[in-house]
Amino acid sequence: MTPPVTIPGGPLLSVRDLTVSVATPTGTVALVDRLTFDLDRGETLCLAGESGSGKSMTALALTRLLPEPVQVSGGEARLDGSNIFALSETAMRGVRGRRIGMIFQEPMTSLNPILTVGRQVAEAVAAHASMSASARWDKARQLLDIVQIPDAERRLSQYPFELSGGMRQRVMIAIALAQTPDILIADEPTTALDVTVQAQILSLIRHLQQETQSALILITHDMGVVAEMADRVLVMRGGREVEHAPVRTLFATPKAAYTRELLDAVPVLGAMRGVALPKRAGATDLRAPAVIEVDDLTVRFDIKGGLLRRPVRRVHAVENISLRVQRGETLSLVGESGCGKSTTGKAIMNLVPWSGSIRIAGRITDGLKPRAMKSILRDVQMVFQDPYASLDPRMRVGDLVAEPLLIHGLARGQELEDRASYLFERVGLSRDLLRRYPHEFSGGQRQRICIARALSLSPKAIIADESVSALDVSIQAQVLELLQDIQNETGIAYLFISHDMAVVEQISHRVAVMYMGRIVETGTRAQILENPQHEYTRRLLASVPVPDPTVRRRLYMPYAGELPSPVHALNFEPEPSHFRDLGGGHLVESQNEF
Repeated sequence: MTPPVTIPGGPLLSVRDLTVSVATPTGTVALVDRLTFDLDRGETLCLAGESGSGKSMTALALTRLLPEPVQVSGGEARLDGSNIFALSETAMRGVRGRRIGMIFQEPMTSLNPILTVGRQVAEAVAAHASMSASARWDKARQLLDIVQIPDAERRLSQYPFELSGGMRQRVMIAIALAQTPDILIADEPTTALDVTVQAQILSLIRHLQQETQSALILITHDMGVVAEMADRVLVMRGGREVEHAPVRTLFATPKAAYTRELLDAVPVLGAMRGVALPKRAGATDLRAPAVIEVDDLTVRFDIKGGLLRRPVRRVHAVENISLRVQRGETLSLVGESGCGKSTTGKAIMNLVPWSGSIRIAGRITDGLKPRAMKSILRDVQMVFQDPYASLDPRMRVGDLVAEPLLIHGLARGQELEDRASYLFERVGLSRDLLRRYPHEFSGGQRQRICIARALSLSPKAIIADESVSALDVSIQAQVLELLQDIQNETGIAYLFISHDMAVVEQISHRVAVMYMGRIVETGTRAQILENPQHEYTRRLLASVPVPDPTVRRRLYMPYAGELPSPVHALNFEPEPSHFRDLGGGHLVESQNEF
């Protein structure tokens, strides 16, 4: 390996043959294998690939933050000619923050929950300079203004849990910018965010990058984000480079088969235009009772305060919504975080207090105790967003899948094992894996296990709450295809909760759009996605990143605000919703409060 020669105007960062490895009982395993790339000033390089491809390990290696026992075992990374891996830890502290800033994927785990936002930003400001307390505070407020957090002075005194996901990510960007670094590394900065907030964060990063002329290494598995942001793309798989090219070249003429697979797996909004709706197995009579019937559902939570802990304010999470899901049908419930989607799903499962009317397969659930709900829950099951958090890490996956059958007394002994084996094969997993534990599976496999568990009782409906949002695009496509195949064969109904409009288009028969606890528009897939009438629906659709680098949104999107607070005084009563019927089941809220 020949060391790169530093010349004026050369690359800001030059990585040569980077190898990151970990020692295992069976030998050393390379997590990143001889990776080479350059990064110029003001340039955006996207590291793209599926989970486990080595993207995040590359970023952690460049900041010398690798967890034990992972270590850099070869290669070099020269920042303006100096090899980062040869620096002492003291010298490296001068690089972190000042030369290289890091924006992590999940801000809630990166921010200290017991320190105010102001204190954490101020600590980043003063990390490499001696400043008075007032100067640190003033700089922290300026940074919050730069990342477009409204009412910055008040936000400085708040704690991370008091902010929304988009606000917390803006705080992380402010901390990363505190020392005006030459390089920003953003590790999946928008994966957990809704499309509208994602668009604002990406636009903000691009705007700040242009102003500061900093270089950006963006780590993502979302090829729509890659097309939106990248100058160059480095596709990784198994720790190795698969393809490295300018973004337009890579999207137009990908050379590697793996790159083509990634691009082909990306759901594209509008791809289903003119395509017939997915088949509805068993749904021959639309006048038949729905599997899920919800009328005037309302969910409110009291906020208690004072010495006596009495209710002082009230959260209006869901307000008088009604919906129907027929046999063999997929109804998608879409909207931003905090709009009430997941709360609606939990209310249907009787997991939160609610008022109104809910019927599951014709049976009323209002006021039922857990024992009485037991038989009804055989007809409706739930698949959650995070499969790892849904599975008991102490239990073998075969036992987890079989557990509902035991609880309901439907199978025992050999019959139980045979049923678990059948369910595993039904979701595309080998029965040989039944005795493994959840941590031994990938994210996509764990989600398949959760689907198998939900299918164990042969339910009439499944509530899928963001069940594919955390998965890589190729795994996501496999899980969506699995759900569709199961529906085609069994006639099961899905209430599909999501904020990904491209995925919604791919799987839905009908769509209901939620905003501030209300359904503001509902209709068929084509009515909502091809002819949206509510301003909020249009905003959701306009925020979806397009996986085409020739179609980029404007460079700078000023802060458009997030959802208003659903917290109100105890005596507050919202105005009832009124809908306009546009025909064919297309309903739009006429009282537009957007």
